[in-house]
Amino acid sequence: MQPSWTDDRKRRAFCERGRTMTPVRQARVTDHRTIVECVQRWWGDSRTPDQARELSLLLPKLFLQFFAGTSLVVEDDAGVRAFLIGFHSADDAHEAYIHFVGVDPELRGRGVARGLYTAFLHQAAEAGCRRVRSVTSPGNTGSIAFHRALGFTLEEGDRRVDGLPVHSDYDGPGHDRVCFSRQITLR
Repeated sequence: MQPSWTDDRKRRAFCERGRTMTPVRQARVTDHRTIVECVQRWWGDSRTPDQARELSLLLPKLFLQFFAGTSLVVEDDAGVRAFLIGFHSADDAHEAYIHFVGVDPELRGRGVARGLYTAFLHQAAEAGCRRVRSVTSPGNTGSIAFHRALGFTLEEGDRRVDGLPVHSDYDGPGHDRVCFSRQITLR
């Protein structure tokens, strides 16, 4: 079931940003170019321009063509400040997946990503999903800590690296991943 953002309660999902509250809105196909540019800019401080461009390739337009209704954007007068690309499984009506989350470096550490996850988890639960999954690379210690802090558990892998359960070659040869899951319920 596709979530509806026409209900005022859902449209008023907010992310805390310092003292101001920034509304979360449903993503649109027309956000694609801006989101790709944000990824290249926001990760430019930790990657080469080529690596940042390569990272943005994880977000082909099809994610917004087919999953805009379950993806979220935080926007203010300065433009897109954060986003979450996620979807409900077509093969298992009880599962959802968070594919990619980005937050403007100026807003990191202020609860914006947590707000996006909270809104996504709520809409997924309302749609009948009971579990949310996500993955990251074993070296992304910030993402691992963030998911753990939000109550995600690490799924057992086929080996351990630095004490973490890792799924070898999850995204192809040499692309190991740490897999997370979290039970969700309607409150």
